[in-house]
Amino acid sequence: MKELVRYLLENLFIDFQGSIDIDQVREFLRKDDSREGRTLLTKLNQEGDIGDMLDTLADTLKTALPRGINDQVVREQLLEYSES
Repeated sequence: MKELVRYLLENLFIDFQGSIDIDQVREFLRKDDSREGRTLLTKLNQEGDIGDMLDTLADTLKTALPRGINDQVVREQLLEYSES
């Protein structure tokens, strides 16, 4: 059972339901006065796309599963992405 659980966790696929585009993300972040929000907005404006952000976020959230995914974990991962 341990090996099966390990295998399933290692091969878990995380995706985001619904559709969101860069304009929607920009609108969310324009209302955010935090340093993290401004940093992420700057990075996304440079890239011009959110595809890489969503892919990276899904991959990094997968590693957070053992400790749990919550608002703080998502925020930390977005900050890490924006500073990379």
